[in-house]
Amino acid sequence: MISLTDSQKIGMGLTGFGVFFLFFGMILFFDKALLAIGNILFVAGLSFVIGLERTFRFFFQKHKMKATSFFLGGVFIVLIGWPIVGVVLEIYGFFPVAVGFIRRIPILGSLLNLPFISGFVDKVGESNNMV
Repeated sequence: MISLTDSQKIGMGLTGFGVFFLFFGMILFFDKALLAIGNILFVAGLSFVIGLERTFRFFFQKHKMKATSFFLGGVFIVLIGWPIVGVVLEIYGFFPVAVGFIRRIPILGSLLNLPFISGFVDKVGESNNMV
């Protein structure tokens, strides 16, 4: 069993609520308020789960700066009131990082390396190359 500290438990709750609000905001035709709340809760929850220092190190690595700028720029654009453009920028910035992370997970990584899936993911990943 994995032991979590109290702040990590709070972070898991915040992240879960953030994902819920993001999903619910997209279902309700890109509702500005729900997407903004979801973005804030997701980023706050992430920093609670892995810590502030590791969150900054994750977002501000030199090879991820373009992806980070698109993701955080998308969060900012959602906050100022353009939800569709902001979500598109967030997805564009988040996708290559998410694919790289999923490829390191044992079962999911082997699924992404299947011939018909890896070709698609590699093509999309190349067009979104954030290096």
